[in-house]
Amino acid sequence: MLLVLSVFGAIIGVQLLTTLGVTPNTAIIGAMVAMIIARIPLQCFARFRSIHIQNLAQSATSAATFGAANSLLLPIAIPWLFGRQDMVMPMFVGVALAMLLDGWLLYRLFNSRIFPAEGAWPPGIAAAESIKAGDQGGKQAVLLSVGIAIGAVGSWFKFPMAALGTAFIGNIWALGMLGVGFLLRGYSQPLFSIDINKLYIPHGVMAGAGVVALFQIVRLIRQSKPRQAATEASHEAALPAVQSEQIGKTIRYGALGFVVISVLIALSSGLYAHLSLPWLLAFMVYAAFAAFLHEMIVGLAAMHSGWFPAFAVALITLLIGILIGFPPEALAMLCGFSAATGPAFADMGYDLKAGWILRGKGQHTRFELEGRREQLIAAMIAFVVAMPVVLFIFRDYFSQGLVPPVAKVYVAAINAGVSMEIAKSLLIWAIPGAIIQLIGGPGRQMGVLLATGLLINNPLAGWAVMIGIIIRAVVMRVGGEPVRNKIEVLAAGLIAGDALFSFFSSVLPGGKK
Repeated sequence: MLLVLSVFGAIIGVQLLTTLGVTPNTAIIGAMVAMIIARIPLQCFARFRSIHIQNLAQSATSAATFGAANSLLLPIAIPWLFGRQDMVMPMFVGVALAMLLDGWLLYRLFNSRIFPAEGAWPPGIAAAESIKAGDQGGKQAVLLSVGIAIGAVGSWFKFPMAALGTAFIGNIWALGMLGVGFLLRGYSQPLFSIDINKLYIPHGVMAGAGVVALFQIVRLIRQSKPRQAATEASHEAALPAVQSEQIGKTIRYGALGFVVISVLIALSSGLYAHLSLPWLLAFMVYAAFAAFLHEMIVGLAAMHSGWFPAFAVALITLLIGILIGFPPEALAMLCGFSAATGPAFADMGYDLKAGWILRGKGQHTRFELEGRREQLIAAMIAFVVAMPVVLFIFRDYFSQGLVPPVAKVYVAAINAGVSMEIAKSLLIWAIPGAIIQLIGGPGRQMGVLLATGLLINNPLAGWAVMIGIIIRAVVMRVGGEPVRNKIEVLAAGLIAGDALFSFFSSVLPGGKK
């Protein structure tokens, strides 16, 4: 079943990224398939009634979707559009390894101080509550169904119901800054006659916030062991303290892995013919750093808000690479490598969050760790399945002009270059981004989320987030803690309804494509 769902998820991811330009979260689709199979009146399908089997099904489906589309197809489209088809296979091998490293890193870092299980991870909550409601039935199932119906109807009228649902369960400070960013990006032109995107203001804010976020992560890793031991009991759900002691080792292994992959990409693609030895070494170091930073920023944004600005952050690393002075061939490989890291990382976080909820939120340590390992295996199966799927179909897609739209943006940026005015804007706006990130601290990621909103032109999502935050505050004040679970179930329904509507309206005849 996991193999079949992985093939299905990979094909859907490729199809939607090339036709719509975005990749929907198909986790709930996978869970629904497992629920339907479980109700077939045959003994061999009885095991699919287990919520943990359904969790593995949704993990594999979403991993295949994001892996095939974001981590594999998008990066290889860049050298293809750039006219260097000889660089496609070196890029494919490199990003395939980066995708596997992404999944392993999040698996190792999940439920740590950097990426705690108690973090929002909104799509993960949505998947878990959907599975729970389907298993338990009763009032929970009714409330979830109401949420799905409202979410689908709202999506029909083009209102971003996923953003509204996310506001019910995400970090309020982070989501507040995300909403502000959405609104500023959407209304800066009509209200102030300023196109902040053309001025590269969002890119500068993200650059500054991202660098500060990296230093905050390093500081978390270096926190003293006594203080760490005192806080882990409440913040890491009674998991062994040795897991936190492995954070630094995991980060070092990850950084080393990215360095090795950057060396492999540089040598196998023939960049040594375009770069002198010092420049070649500089490319390897910067490519590894950009990929690692991209992964961390995307993961933090996904954890707090359910949104991850993978396309935009990859563009920022590309712009900085242009400013450094790398030649076009090196920039194409740099951009693809950077863009590949992050989506699989974030998606793994969503899936592990869903499993963590379904397994009792860490109350049973051994069960949690074993279940998490099974999810890693399911995701790795999906990633491996996605590789031949993309290899088999990418030439046919590209030859028909079906390429991810954002790949064209990257190639256009490489061909256009960067002026000193853009460089000046990046440096100037990096300062407020860094300051806001410092003020919010690592637990709120205010700078990163503000930049995420500024990079995405979706003012309706800004209103949805702000409305959701207000409704959540009022309901919690009136109803108190007992209503929290009901809010989460309703939010899960809204997110699921939005995802289901987007999925079916895209793949059915006469849909968006």
